[in-house]
Amino acid sequence: MSSTGHSFRPSAALLRGVAAAVLLAGFAAPAAAQSLRIGLAEDPDVLDPHQARTFVGRIVFTALCDKLIDVTPELKFVPRLATSWEWGADGKSLTFKLRDGVKFHDGEPFNAEAVKYNIERAKTLPESRRKSEITSVASVDVVDPLTVRLNLSVADVTVLAQLSDRSGMMVSPKAAAAAGANYGAKPVCSGPYKFAERVQNDRIVLERFADHWNKAAYSFDKITYLPIPDSTVRLANLRSGDLDIIERVEPTDVKIVKGDANLKSAAAVGLGFQSLNINVANGDRSKNPLGQDKRIRQAFELSLDRDAINQVVFEGQFAPGNQPFPPANPYNSKEIPIPARNVDKAKALIKEAGVATPIQVEVTMSNAPRSQAIMQVIQSMAQETGFAIKLKATEFATMLNEGTKGDFQANQYGWSGRPDPDGNIHAFVTCKGGLNDWKYCNPEVDKILDEARTLADPAARKAKYTAATQILLQDLPNIYLYHESWIWGMKKKIDGFVAHPDGMIRLENVKG
Repeated sequence: MSSTGHSFRPSAALLRGVAAAVLLAGFAAPAAAQSLRIGLAEDPDVLDPHQARTFVGRIVFTALCDKLIDVTPELKFVPRLATSWEWGADGKSLTFKLRDGVKFHDGEPFNAEAVKYNIERAKTLPESRRKSEITSVASVDVVDPLTVRLNLSVADVTVLAQLSDRSGMMVSPKAAAAAGANYGAKPVCSGPYKFAERVQNDRIVLERFADHWNKAAYSFDKITYLPIPDSTVRLANLRSGDLDIIERVEPTDVKIVKGDANLKSAAAVGLGFQSLNINVANGDRSKNPLGQDKRIRQAFELSLDRDAINQVVFEGQFAPGNQPFPPANPYNSKEIPIPARNVDKAKALIKEAGVATPIQVEVTMSNAPRSQAIMQVIQSMAQETGFAIKLKATEFATMLNEGTKGDFQANQYGWSGRPDPDGNIHAFVTCKGGLNDWKYCNPEVDKILDEARTLADPAARKAKYTAATQILLQDLPNIYLYHESWIWGMKKKIDGFVAHPDGMIRLENVKG
């Protein structure tokens, strides 16, 4: 009724217009789903954090599997599934308070029982590669549903760092128990994205997990990881718009990214190393001069000019190195300089060993162009001192699988690095180390590195790592080559990306 007392009668046309407007408002077409396509330099191996070993697998896990704690770009530990932690007075226990209301992708609750299951699975699953990382964890107590205590057999300051990576990634106990060693075929975790599909060497697809505890921080509905080993092809796909982010832009391609108005780049100095790894005791393929005589390995190292490798392959953008710790790392030993190339001394060592030249060596490498370029330069250098290197390029995960079986003489790949120094050395060179495919074993090295795990004082720890490194640089199961920087390329519209020195692609607060 109007204020004048006359009734208002809308026309039929007006009624139809209002109805149409209401219908449009109530049934508007949904906004287009946002997807993100990420180009990886390799195809990950098994998607089980307890079995996995590839760097690119860790990138996928960053979106798929939440960890107890995470690491900032400044290498500080921060809460994730655990909200706080406290060391026992004797350094032999570590108690975590857990985040309430967290669910796994199958709807199962995350709680202290789940943490206990995960730690025990990482320690006992026959296929687990995490055993040596958390070997000091003797038992796990469920204090209450949201409190869990790790009891250590010895004081071990490295445990916190290990739990900020794959050892601390939580899988659904129900799904893992049902699948056993095949869990990686359809992983069930609690991360912001859940597993949808995998086609080997083609793609891994994750979809938004609607019940994630921090879902508001994630903008994309679907994440597709595409393994593209050829860095030139990877960059071409980014430039054409078929990819949104790529990892490991070649140093030689940075100028192309910076010169493209539609792209931008980000970089961070890495934590890890690249090395040439020698099979010294893993089966019949170790039975050759390089595998059996450290003098031959020393001669091989003396064939190398690390500075020249850096200049020729990387335009000087990486850091040559002969240790598991990068030059800027506080645990790098300045008193152990990089040896200069010395062809005469290399030949003298070969003569002393009584080995005829040319010494035949097969080196397996990734089929990625960078790996091939590195090894072609090394091949040429080593030829001058009496080595005849045959190069075998293969898919990255295949190379790792062959390494586990001992089906290699030497291989070339690296380690993305860890915030704690133990993570760059212990698993590779201790007798039962989970990443020691070359089966190097020196009880003195084991003793030194095990002691380093018990020391809280950085200076005391550094002395141990220096002592171990001095032995390793004589025995040379690994010939360290260089330390790389992580370089990412991405579309200009990508916002919120933070470069981390661990090389991971964290999608929290990233928009595009």
